[in-house]
Amino acid sequence: MAPPDHGLHLRDYQRAGLDALAAAWARGGVDAAAPGHLIVLPTGAGKSLVIAALARETLADNPLARVVIVTHSRELVAQNFSELTRAWPEAPAGIFSAGLGRWEAGAQVLVCGIQSVAERLDAVGPRDLVIVDEAHLIPRASETRYGRFLAGLRARRPGMRVAGFTATPYRLDSGRLDEGPHRLFSGIAYEADTFTLIRQGFLAPLVSKATLTQLDVSGVGRRAGDYIPGELEAAVNRDAITRAAVAELAEYGRGRRAWLAFCAGLAHAEAVRDAVRAEGYPCETVSGETPRRERDRIVAAFRAGNIRCLTSVGVLGTGFNVPEVDLVALLRPTRSTGLYVQQVGRALRCAPGKTDALILDYAGLVRMHGPVDAVTVRSAGEVQSQLLGGAGGPRAKPCPGCGALIPLNASTCEPCWTEPEADAVEGDAPHEAAADDELPILSADPGARGNGPSGPAPEPDAAWPDAAWPDAPWHPVTTLNLEAAPDGLDLVLGWRDGTTDAVWSVRLRPEGRGYEREKAVQWWRGLGGGRDAPMRTVGFLDRADRLTRPAAIRIRPGRLTEQIECRAEDGRILGDTRRRAGSAA
Repeated sequence: MAPPDHGLHLRDYQRAGLDALAAAWARGGVDAAAPGHLIVLPTGAGKSLVIAALARETLADNPLARVVIVTHSRELVAQNFSELTRAWPEAPAGIFSAGLGRWEAGAQVLVCGIQSVAERLDAVGPRDLVIVDEAHLIPRASETRYGRFLAGLRARRPGMRVAGFTATPYRLDSGRLDEGPHRLFSGIAYEADTFTLIRQGFLAPLVSKATLTQLDVSGVGRRAGDYIPGELEAAVNRDAITRAAVAELAEYGRGRRAWLAFCAGLAHAEAVRDAVRAEGYPCETVSGETPRRERDRIVAAFRAGNIRCLTSVGVLGTGFNVPEVDLVALLRPTRSTGLYVQQVGRALRCAPGKTDALILDYAGLVRMHGPVDAVTVRSAGEVQSQLLGGAGGPRAKPCPGCGALIPLNASTCEPCWTEPEADAVEGDAPHEAAADDELPILSADPGARGNGPSGPAPEPDAAWPDAAWPDAPWHPVTTLNLEAAPDGLDLVLGWRDGTTDAVWSVRLRPEGRGYEREKAVQWWRGLGGGRDAPMRTVGFLDRADRLTRPAAIRIRPGRLTEQIECRAEDGRILGDTRRRAGSAA
């Protein structure tokens, strides 16, 4: 049984993250030099609430425990303190931050900035738990502020635990936070899946549109894994390109409330700002050089809806919390998978009246790094390794069946066993005439059958219209059963075929990742289970009485792939439509 939430009302995945962290600590055997564990949550998934719950449960278990929550900027210090005290009003919390002018070192739960505390260990004192927010900003070398800070506190309390929170547990140079000789974390305790949270309605769906304007960085040099900043800005900050891109941005953003444009340099950001203003929309620029009070004023006006667009360079990619953002323009080419994910993540938060968020990829980042929900620790490392090795061009192609990223030379998609068309492997040139952002920002289209957190009933799969099934008759379904299987569940449908009883089954993995979880959720919703599919297998079994038996089923065998359709009473097509021939998975 899960521990109590102590009044913080955690979602299933948030509770699962803390349970996994507790289990990792209970297992022990962690390298003394890297005692920390990571919880990976997408932007907008409620990381601050999970941090507050972790601090509160630590004190509930040990009323004398002392906790420190550390991050890298005064904005995040203020944000974390605000979220902590809002969720836990009686928290014995304080702030230690030069940027905020507060030095409450004696607080039992101390929220602080690393710049303020790294050399003030005596003031901070011994701590039982260190929570590192935005852990991806920790450099690789141990001789950094974070390394010295954690080592110093550990010397004062050898049994101290460390928990890191981030949406991107990898660095620009392809180094994972839990790998390397100077790592501060020994592993990832829990990683939530972006697309699953979108499916469940906890994050906003993302959509993308093809743009006519593309940024060309073929002649830009590289240093330390990414493009050389000066050369990059010179390549993309060209008046004709900027005006064309902003004209598209204004057209697409006409009915959207809050736009973010990530730019390649200060001059570029100001040029984009001026072009947006010329289109008739209020716009401001925010950079690392913007004075603190001016930045606060601009962001407050943007949050209130008085400014339609913010152009940014070097800021707003981390810790920027404006849920109303419903359009992101990627105008800064980058070879950093982490930066790409962080920028797109600014649009993932849900807000009243926000149905989705539009990503305009002028920089070809989707082609380079893949759909944002398909980026994992492993895939990011592989992409970064290829990029650092000098390889160019797209790294993968989307499967035409399930949308998963698969190798360019793959003849069959392993998740769904669809055979891609022969010309799907084309496109090795890094700057094709076709817009890079024609690729989906998500590995499946949120507007497709059943893919959104809400919306109209699913439509039949256009890839297999009725005319393509002349030899596949419909069979009335007589039974529906959900049965436990060794690695998930078997959904079993029975029908009467003439004088013979027949059955068909599909393997569902509610606790799986990516496509596996997506398929389970799709079946759950298609059979009337409701929007919020259970997170665990036992939940599917306990609530199986909510499911409605389909009216009919038909199957068309293929060489490698069976094509299956289930039809509801109202004619809707339900569930997954492909599986490997002869397989129940």
